[in-house]
Amino acid sequence: MSRIDDTKEFIPVRFAVLTVSDTRDPAGDRSGDTLAGRIEAAGHTLAARGIVRDERDQIAARLREWCADPGVDAILTTGGTGLTGRDVTVEAHRDVYEKEIEAFGTVFTIVSMQKIGTSAIQSRACAGVAQGTYLFALPGSPGACKDAWDEILRLQFDFRHRPCNFVEIFPRLDEHLRRK
Repeated sequence: MSRIDDTKEFIPVRFAVLTVSDTRDPAGDRSGDTLAGRIEAAGHTLAARGIVRDERDQIAARLREWCADPGVDAILTTGGTGLTGRDVTVEAHRDVYEKEIEAFGTVFTIVSMQKIGTSAIQSRACAGVAQGTYLFALPGSPGACKDAWDEILRLQFDFRHRPCNFVEIFPRLDEHLRRK
């Protein structure tokens, strides 16, 4: 079963948070605030934060920009993962991914089912890796962001988490690029 190995030292991760919305501004970005607060409370660094409109090319461009930034290790987006015509975050993420982390959507659905029942079926949360950077597309509600962080990401981004975690494989994510 999963556990925290207290004999290991915590390693902070540098996160970027991107809110995807046609209507939110920094003052009303509750989901971005939820993620930023949890990232910092866990001992990680908020390296960048932004808001972009629900435009596939704009979302993908910001993801690529942050993936190329050596000061960003992981990107969390919030918003645009639903089923409406303006929900294009998942497509933008997949335009950028080198590899998809298929199990993230499944695990997120399991967590969501415990909170909102069958309404969890309406989320297309997804994750992947590009240029040695982790990317996660989360729904736009503060509750969904809280659930994703508290139940999944908080543990996977803790180097002390056993049996395994995302942090311990950072050095190998882009071994094909020979990143230093």
